[in-house]
Amino acid sequence: MGQQQLQQLSQELQQIQEEIEELEADVEAIQQQKTETDEAIDAIETLETDSTVQVPLGGGAYLRATVEDIDEVIVELGADYAGEFEQDDAVDALENKKENLDDRIDEVNSEIAELESESTELEQQAQQLQQQAMQQQMQQMGQGQGDE
Repeated sequence: MGQQQLQQLSQELQQIQEEIEELEADVEAIQQQKTETDEAIDAIETLETDSTVQVPLGGGAYLRATVEDIDEVIVELGADYAGEFEQDDAVDALENKKENLDDRIDEVNSEIAELESESTELEQQAQQLQQQAMQQQMQQMGQGQGDE
């Protein structure tokens, strides 16, 4: 019985650890989005009409281009939507995006903390079961010696 419970606890602990690792990867991905958003804000604030920029085409290829109008910035809004903004409004939209990313990071970190707490409880249960099993073995050994 105790061995079966230990095995079940071990499996639950492994699942929790895998979930934690996935959530930590999510946090890293969200942090990367924040970094890219910061870079976009810096670029929008720095660039002017007629500035020359390198536009990524994908696959590591870039094209040199001239900014025709800095007040025509297209910003992804989420859910496959984008909007065209003037320079300052584009920065505001990106700042809002960063706030949403911060909120998401907080949510994921809370989930991680809950899972870590659950993991600690399961580890304590496993230790108790192991101690009980050791005590039972010691008692059985002691009884076995007394019979001789």
